[in-house]
Amino acid sequence: MTKINIYCLYDREQTLYGVYSSLKAVHRDAVKLCNSGMSQVLVESAKISQQASLTLLRNIFKGEMDTKVVYRSDASRVVILKTKLRE
Repeated sequence: MTKINIYCLYDREQTLYGVYSSLKAVHRDAVKLCNSGMSQVLVESAKISQQASLTLLRNIFKGEMDTKVVYRSDASRVVILKTKLRE
């Protein structure tokens, strides 16, 4: 049995924007959706609030399952949920 992690991206209206198998692709689209204000895009999780980067996102999700991460700026907010593919 293969373990496949999926990343669900929800936009500011909390509607599903897309489902990804690539962490790089979901990060790219999250920054693109959230980068509409005058401030920088921040990543927020239970422990961290820092500037958005792929390395930071990878470290937050490492070894975790069913975890939410919020990308926010002054004008927008998106949510990434990491889960696994269920049969």
